[in-house]
Amino acid sequence: MKQSNKLIIYILMLVITLLWGYAWVLMKDALTYMGPFTFSAFRFGTGAVTLLLVVWILRIGFPPRQYWKHLVVIGFLQTTVVFTLVMYALEFVDAGQSSVLLYSMPMWSSLLAVQFLGEKITPAKLTGLIVGIIGLFTIVGWDMWIGQSFEVIFGQLLIIIAAIAWAISNIYYRRHVSGLSQLQVSAMQMFFGSIGITLAALITEWGEPIVFNAASIYYVLFTGVLASALAFTAWFFIISKIDMVTATISTLLVPIFGLTFSSILLGEQMTIGVLTGSALIISGIVIATISKKG
Repeated sequence: MKQSNKLIIYILMLVITLLWGYAWVLMKDALTYMGPFTFSAFRFGTGAVTLLLVVWILRIGFPPRQYWKHLVVIGFLQTTVVFTLVMYALEFVDAGQSSVLLYSMPMWSSLLAVQFLGEKITPAKLTGLIVGIIGLFTIVGWDMWIGQSFEVIFGQLLIIIAAIAWAISNIYYRRHVSGLSQLQVSAMQMFFGSIGITLAALITEWGEPIVFNAASIYYVLFTGVLASALAFTAWFFIISKIDMVTATISTLLVPIFGLTFSSILLGEQMTIGVLTGSALIISGIVIATISKKG
């Protein structure tokens, strides 16, 4: 890959991890205005409409019908399953801890990539992954399941299941639709995924109050247009260009940004564990992505 192309990918990684990190703060606070599934339905409905408009304006067109079944599967895994589980779990689990657990995804993606994509994990990538995962657990605390209520433990397990679902969708994308336009994939999977979330909202949250004000509308627009439509299109582009291990390890930055934004905007304390874990994650990413020349 040309150096200029690598630079573009690294910039995209930084942008989407910043967007996703900030989005965690908004996702948590959005629960004060509406139910978790209702917010996700508005978020991904907005994202899907945005992308479909872009596809229409650019005259890209819809993908061939033989790909639609694969896009339904990706939409179900990537959007419906991941974000119904995460948003429901946010009612019991702190935003910072939730983001840390979801971004165990690189571990699952790396294991699946070896099995189903035939990728090889080099010693440097394996070391970087292990260091990064250790950093995650250092941030969240090694005793995270000790002394917790059943609801909190249940929420944590739901987020881990969401992380596995996201990993499966990454592999499924590479195997079945990586040749399509990333805009097409992102638009169609988000459209199909938002249908599933909307059904969940209608079934479980019908009649519950919804508050529309400047804050809640901002939350929907930011997470829908930037953290969903833009970020997931960039994400599909990244995983179509580089190996799964390198791509997914970069997402370990998201909890760091999420905790940083939580500290700045919500006044949450940056503990020694958070700082140490963040240093480990950054070290893991550097180890995995920087290789010796020649």
